[in-house]
Amino acid sequence: MKKCCQPSERSERGGTVAKLILAVAAVCILTLGPAATASAKKPSFPKPFAITESGPVLGVTVNGIDEYLGIPYAKPPSGALRWMPPVAFGKFSAPLQANQFGSECTQPGPSGSEDCLFLNVYTPAGVGPGGSVVEGAGDDEDLPGTLPNGKPRKGSSLPVMVWIHGGGLTAGGGDLYDPTPLVNAGGVIVVTINYRLGVLGFLAETGLDAEKHLAGNYGLMDQQFALQWVRKNIKSFGGNPKEVTIFGESAGGQSVYCELASPLAKGLFRAAIAESGSYVEFQTYFTAIETLTTAETTNGFAPSGNSVATAVGCGNQTATCLRAVPADSLVAAQAGVVYPFVDGKLLVQTPDAAFTSGKFNRVPVIAGTNHDEYRAFVAEEYDGTGNPIETSDEYTAAVLALWTAELESSVLSEYPYDSYPNGGLALSASGTDGVFSCPARNADKLLSKFTTTYAYEFNDENAPPGTIPGLSFPLGAFHGAEIQYLMLVEGAIYPLTTDQQTLSDTMISYWTQFAKKRNPNSSGQPKWAPYGHVIDQFQSLVPPTPMPETDFNTFHNCDSFWNLF
Repeated sequence: MKKCCQPSERSERGGTVAKLILAVAAVCILTLGPAATASAKKPSFPKPFAITESGPVLGVTVNGIDEYLGIPYAKPPSGALRWMPPVAFGKFSAPLQANQFGSECTQPGPSGSEDCLFLNVYTPAGVGPGGSVVEGAGDDEDLPGTLPNGKPRKGSSLPVMVWIHGGGLTAGGGDLYDPTPLVNAGGVIVVTINYRLGVLGFLAETGLDAEKHLAGNYGLMDQQFALQWVRKNIKSFGGNPKEVTIFGESAGGQSVYCELASPLAKGLFRAAIAESGSYVEFQTYFTAIETLTTAETTNGFAPSGNSVATAVGCGNQTATCLRAVPADSLVAAQAGVVYPFVDGKLLVQTPDAAFTSGKFNRVPVIAGTNHDEYRAFVAEEYDGTGNPIETSDEYTAAVLALWTAELESSVLSEYPYDSYPNGGLALSASGTDGVFSCPARNADKLLSKFTTTYAYEFNDENAPPGTIPGLSFPLGAFHGAEIQYLMLVEGAIYPLTTDQQTLSDTMISYWTQFAKKRNPNSSGQPKWAPYGHVIDQFQSLVPPTPMPETDFNTFHNCDSFWNLF
């Protein structure tokens, strides 16, 4: 398949949704693990606490939520461990005061460190061993986790949701998302994780790949290692290791698709939610997920690994040289975009091929996109830099930059400048349809042949922040807009209206009910039917009441245009 239509690097560098919203708006020592303490006298700690394989962790209670922050799930991947599979952290030298976040992983800007493999656990207050709700949490993994009123059941094991953050695989961190709304309303435990980013997390390079260890997808290895940590330790927090759902947005959604496709992730989760993760996959005009050997030497959507090594002074392509390079120098050389690889072990084929063949982890899936995904990227790249698309010539140049000469004329014909109020909205329409919406529908069609799939489109065109002074168009239901309806996002300072809060309540119910029952439906909420390629029905997440949507294909020009290439 020929490479074509690369999304702009500026848009992929946008980082977390929180940063994007802001940009467009101003746009006692005990080291026994849980198995060893099972027959010993229960230690006494201030509440809340939990016992992990590394030792005790002491959390804090905030607004009815027990938070355990900054728990290391692996050793720092630096020095000799840089570009190696993650290694278990080992034992704490003292009980861990889990009351502040660990560092985000190395990324552009002042934040970040290679010592970054931390996770955060959020539980309803008192469900762990140090609380008053649970007596022997996890002793019966099959005991329902909540009462009819939604409160945790005494002696229960709660479903667990593991959040994989977005940021183009180059930015972000688990600390930027507060899942209090999901935990409070849904009776679930939420874990947010960090994973290696940029070329420190995703690099195919000759010297490294010759070391004969699992290579290339170090960030995906971290995600799987964190899931293994959850499976081993979450009972001590009141969670059920057999009821884990992964969910993520943007690069986190792409990661969810990759974990579905990965044979090494088998058994680590029983359900999956991918939000806006369909870019550069599930169509024929993108080829961004390359094999390791190809990506070592060939420039695709990201610089080749060997060219990165050369750029930082390691033209000899040796692992020893690369591991001596400062992390900041590596970040500077990564040129803003990275993607996973088909490495032959973690990924033996692309998600597209895996879903087509049926050779993937067949768990129930929720997947979806937002109605106006690409508006945020156009706002950032054009309006946000003082260069709105105001003329037909400027629009033609922008279409060429996004879709290349191979599709330029076709896109200009399908999305003519004069059919839209301005060039920004015209470019946003093609970007939304071709990069996100139609590829996502293709993934839904493939998945639904083998497993129960629930498809959605987030459709609140007045999602905060709405119309921003200085932009030539409203943001609409932009990329990442749905997250603020599920969690508290750092920097998202705009309140929801009454109708939007009603939609938020419904979405939280859908997501958490899916984590509990692998089905988003419950009494009192609008029915959400599974997707079928014949029925082709999505759930439109529109305020205040979601409803079925059957015109997704025609509105986004999928079969009539994008699926013809």
